[in-house]
Amino acid sequence: MSETDFSGLDLAQIRAQRSEAQKQEDAVSFVRRMAQGRLDIARDEQRRRTDGTPVSTNIADDLAQVFGQEHGGGSARPPRETNVSPDHQLVRQLETLCVDNGFGSLRTLDEASLQHAINELEVFEQACSAERRSLFATIDALTAELVRRLKDNGANVDAMLNDK
Repeated sequence: MSETDFSGLDLAQIRAQRSEAQKQEDAVSFVRRMAQGRLDIARDEQRRRTDGTPVSTNIADDLAQVFGQEHGGGSARPPRETNVSPDHQLVRQLETLCVDNGFGSLRTLDEASLQHAINELEVFEQACSAERRSLFATIDALTAELVRRLKDNGANVDAMLNDK
């Protein structure tokens, strides 16, 4: 049975696999957004240095300014409640990456170290994005299989797509 051949699975197994893939995608998306936020903060520090903006003493205002900027659209998929443990492997990986690259003291990093931190965060964010795309493909394939079986068997749509 190939990655997109679900003929050996019953409906409950397809739903379970789809639900698990959705949970994985939720975690990857959450950590990806955390990485993007940290990238925004690091890039803002780089911008501040480049255009000579003095260091502010009001960190809350600085963060509001960084995160108040529009950075493009998100997924067209409807949001689901996300509850990702701080012990999740990706959360720990991001935290380690940030600690190892001096993220907690961005304003004291030299230019090369700041750029290195940005580069490392970009690589991590890109890896999360690739994983997210792969999970979306899996979710879409499982959903398509549910729909195919609906058409073939004339089953109730709500019963076919319900993850409960």
